[in-house]
Amino acid sequence: MFGNSYGNDRGNSAPINEGEEYDVKIEDLGRDGDGITRIEGFVIFVSGAKVGDEVKIRITSTRRNFAFAEVVE
Repeated sequence: MFGNSYGNDRGNSAPINEGEEYDVKIEDLGRDGDGITRIEGFVIFVSGAKVGDEVKIRITSTRRNFAFAEVVE
């Protein structure tokens, strides 16, 4: 199973990649005050965003189960 990933087994790959930009709505607030949004169920923490904000974000860092992003001015 090298190079071919069929079915819904994503392994370690997130549905997003660093550097990509998305238009999102902030749905929740994280423990440290970061806004939280989701893309395909994948949690993204957005620094400086508030609940209800509709913003364009750029992914700055991805982890196995979540990512970090910043608002694109």
